Amino acid sequence: MRHGTIPGASGRVRPLTLLGDPVLHAPCEEVTDFGPELAELVEDMFATMYAARGVGLAANQIGVGRRVFVYDCPDDEDVRHLGHVVNPTLVEADGVIVRGPEGCLSLPGLEAGTPRFDHAVVEGFDLRGEPIRVHGTGWFARCLQHECDHLDGGVYTDHVTGWRRRRVLRAAAKAPWND
Repeated sequence: MRHGTIPGASGRVRPLTLLGDPVLHAPCEEVTDFGPELAELVEDMFATMYAARGVGLAANQIGVGRRVFVYDCPDDEDVRHLGHVVNPTLVEADGVIVRGPEGCLSLPGLEAGTPRFDHAVVEGFDLRGEPIRVHGTGWFARCLQHECDHLDGGVYTDHVTGWRRRRVLRAAAKAPWND
């Protein structure tokens, strides 16, 4: 029998912010209050991520400019990684650089070959303010780097160059959500 709650089960689905929204393109502020509002935010983020069928979500993707992200993401060996990080810092991003398909809930329906390191380590805190360290390889390393970029005011298209960048930005400009 499963013990504990399912992340997001008590959360509410919030609207996603889309490419061009100022909160998505500004660095997020550190979390200083590890109280019930933070727990509610994390629950809402899980609920929103699952509703949108994502593998990660940063707080600014639901319009909250705070340094928090959630994830439910497999690595290349199909091992599931589930959790959240408050005030994350990407402390390692190394190894082989792999160009792989990357999408984003804030650019729905679009993806581009994006170069990312195949190893990443993020340090931060849990909901109680306890230090945590998250290691990722492969697809999960990509997810960790992607979510940390969001909290610094970036999106994956910032890492895409040449014709791939032109193609994805042209598609974003023509997307039905970009009216």
